[in-house]
Amino acid sequence: MISEKDIKDSRILIIDDEQANVTLIEKILELDGYKNFTSTTDSTQAVELFQKLQPHLVLLDLNMPVFDGFDVMQQMSAIDSGDNFPCILVLTAQTDRETRIRALTGGAKDYVHKPFDRVELLSRIKNQLEVKRLYEMVQNQNNHLEEKVALRTQELQETRLEVIHRLGLAAEYRDNETGLHIIRMSKVSAALASAIGLSDEQCDLILNSSPMHDIGKLGIPDAVLLKPGKLNAEEWQVMQSHTTIGAQILSGGDTELLEQARLIAISHHEKWDGSGYPNGLKGEDIPLVGRIVALADVFDALTSERPYKKAWSVQQAVDYIKEMSGTQFDPALVDVFISILPKVQDISSRYREPGEYLEKVV
Repeated sequence: MISEKDIKDSRILIIDDEQANVTLIEKILELDGYKNFTSTTDSTQAVELFQKLQPHLVLLDLNMPVFDGFDVMQQMSAIDSGDNFPCILVLTAQTDRETRIRALTGGAKDYVHKPFDRVELLSRIKNQLEVKRLYEMVQNQNNHLEEKVALRTQELQETRLEVIHRLGLAAEYRDNETGLHIIRMSKVSAALASAIGLSDEQCDLILNSSPMHDIGKLGIPDAVLLKPGKLNAEEWQVMQSHTTIGAQILSGGDTELLEQARLIAISHHEKWDGSGYPNGLKGEDIPLVGRIVALADVFDALTSERPYKKAWSVQQAVDYIKEMSGTQFDPALVDVFISILPKVQDISSRYREPGEYLEKVV
């Protein structure tokens, strides 16, 4: 509930061209415990005072020179007609119906006839302030609730992304890779997406969904996944199934993030010429996100050291990517990738394994 103190601490603006009226109203307010009021007899100052004070209540005379009360209400409404707009209590000697209706439709909440009765004036002032302060309290509570909901939503989103990254890490560690691979790969994927003109929202989606690209490796037996030598045909078929396993793990989600992660998981080993797996998709039939991640993933794999191979130089990796343009990779994406190579190298250098060095292209 609104306390008496809240009412008496409310900001009140008095606008009346008659100094005698202003003095009388100030005295009535002061004797009743109001202290936070400001007055003017110059209607040309009304808007400036309104902006400066942001009053809860305006006591407004209608019949004034230069700007009458209707003008003042219109000027205030033009500046701020939202939640912060004050209650307006019109003070007028005019009692005709037309004036009352015009005042109420112009923004006034109530009116008091001059000469006014002290008790009636204080009652109407208090009623209007109670309504205004109660509305203000409800708005503050709503804003607080919205902030709590937004904070909780952000926390849930951050938790969801954390789970996704950790699951991506689990898949990488099974394959003797570290979490820095998915950080580099996802950031390069997002940079490439940005360079081809995708929106910030789409780039963030790629950044946060691409770490799940190899989640299906969780379903590959160790005998195949960790085999030190070359895989035979049957084993290679099992290894290729990590794409469909990943898609199955990620399917059925009700978020755009999981759906995009599913698309990436099942399509990042497809090739531009149709020779990839699991579905042999060709050209633009391959989802764009799959084509983007495929390029970023191969570049990082080539330039990273593994137990079974030395890291390639950036130049060697770029030469390979150029050679595979139009066969393994989308040629348009290859061109853009080469154009942002300095940014790609910066990402790759910033998130290297301890002691690992990236040989850059100058």
